[in-house]
Amino acid sequence: MSTNHYIACDLGAESGRVMLGALADGKLTLEEIHRFTNGPVRVNGTLRWDVLRIFDELKTGLRKVAARGIKVESISADSWGVDYVWLRDNEPLLTVPYHYRDRRTDGGFERAFAVVPREEIFAESGIQFMTLNTLYQLHADAQQRPWLFKAADRFLTMGDYFNYLFSGVAKVDASLASTTQLYNPRKKKWSRPLLKKLGLPKKLFPEVVPSGTVLGPMLPALAEETGLNGVQVVATCSHDTGAAVAAVPGAGKDWAYLSSGTWSLVGTITQSPVTTRHAFDAGYTNIGAAAGGLLFHSLINSMWVLKQCMDAWAAQGRPWSIEDLVQKAAECNSATGVLDMDAESLMLDSNMPQRINNELARLGFDAIPDVAGNEPLFARTIFESLALRYASAIANLEKMLGRKLESLHMIGGATRNKLLVAMTEQRTGLSVEIGETESATIGNLAVQLAASEAGGRRVTPAGVRDWAARLCNS
Repeated sequence: MSTNHYIACDLGAESGRVMLGALADGKLTLEEIHRFTNGPVRVNGTLRWDVLRIFDELKTGLRKVAARGIKVESISADSWGVDYVWLRDNEPLLTVPYHYRDRRTDGGFERAFAVVPREEIFAESGIQFMTLNTLYQLHADAQQRPWLFKAADRFLTMGDYFNYLFSGVAKVDASLASTTQLYNPRKKKWSRPLLKKLGLPKKLFPEVVPSGTVLGPMLPALAEETGLNGVQVVATCSHDTGAAVAAVPGAGKDWAYLSSGTWSLVGTITQSPVTTRHAFDAGYTNIGAAAGGLLFHSLINSMWVLKQCMDAWAAQGRPWSIEDLVQKAAECNSATGVLDMDAESLMLDSNMPQRINNELARLGFDAIPDVAGNEPLFARTIFESLALRYASAIANLEKMLGRKLESLHMIGGATRNKLLVAMTEQRTGLSVEIGETESATIGNLAVQLAASEAGGRRVTPAGVRDWAARLCNS
C-alpha cells in the first residue's frame, strides 16, 4: 500500500505549525511535526511581525520532515488575513511588516471616507469595516510612508508571502485577496475604482489566482537547505478561515459555521456576495471560500480578550491554564454583566482586565475586582458575552437569508471549551456540532489533494468538498 505525503503550514496570529498529512488507502493521518509561538514584536512603539523568524521556524519543520526520508508531494501555507509584506525583485522584504493591531490606522476611516464613500467601499468589496483591514493599512502607507510606493514593486498577503518564499512565485490566492477590502468578489479582481480613488498604484497589486493553483516546484536553494526534493508548492485556500470552513462537513443550505479562536466568525456559504443595506449596517462580510463561493459572516472579537487577561495575570504572578480557567468558570453561578465584544477598547493589547471593567461600567454593570480568585469570573463574563453575540449573529444571518438555520458547525480551538459550546447551544437554540480540531489543516490538505487530482485544471468546490469529507471521515 503506497502512502502519499503532504505538508500544511498553518499560521495563526498566536502560533504556527508544520503539519504532515499521510494519505494511505483513502485514510488521512495527521501529525504535528513542529509548533512555534507567534505574535507581534514591539519595535520603536509599533507592532510588527517577525516574518523571517516565522520562515526559519517553517524551515525547521521541513527539515524534520525530510529527516524521515519520505517523498512529499506538495506543500502550502495558510494564514490570518489583512496583513502583508512589501517586496522588490528578489529582496525577501523591504520593511518589517506591521501587525494588524498597530495603532497607525487610528483615524483610518476618516482618511479613507474623505476620498471614497463608505457605501461605495462596501458595494465594491462586500467587506465589513475594521480599521485593521488592508485598505486602511495601505492607505496609511500611502500617506505616512510614500517612499515605499516608489521602492516596492508589489506586496503579498501573509500566507501567499510564505508560498512565495517556498516557490519564488508571487501571486495572491483569491481567499486572502478578498480579506483586503480592495477586491471585488463579483468581478473576481482588484477593485480599480477603489485603487484609483485611494491613490494605490495598480502595479503594486499582484495577480490573483484561484484556490488550488499550483505555483510550481520548491526553489532549488530551499530544497537543498531543507532536504526536500520534488515538492510542488500550491496556493491552497491561503486564508486560514477559508481553509477551516472547507473542512466543515455541512450539506444543504440550512447550516451555519462558527469558527472560534482569536477571532470568531459566524456565517454560512453563499454563491454571490450579499451587499444589502442590512448586511452593511450589521457589519457582515463576504470572504472568498475554497474553490468558489463566499463565506458570508460576522467577524467577532473573541478569545483574544481572554488571552490578554491571562497574559496580564501571568505577569502578576497569577498564571492559569485555559483548562483550569474553563472548569472554574463553569462553577460560577453567572456572569456579572455582558460585554460588547466588538468594543474598540477590547481590540487593544494591554490592561485587558481594566478594559473589561471600563466596558462593564459603561454598560451599567458592576466591575469585577481584579484580584486573585476572580479570574474565573472574568472568563465566565467573556464566555457569556460571546454566546450572546453568537446568538445575535445567527438571528441577523437568518433575517438576511430569509430562512431558518438548523445546525451550527463549530470549529477551531474553542471547540475544546465545553462551557462555551454549551452556552452557545443554549443561546442560539441550534444544535451545535463539533467539527475537526485541526480544521484549517484539513481544509489546506483537501485543496492540495483536489489540486493534485485536477492535474492542472481548475479546482472545483465539489472536488474540495469531496476530499474534505473523506479526510474528516478518516
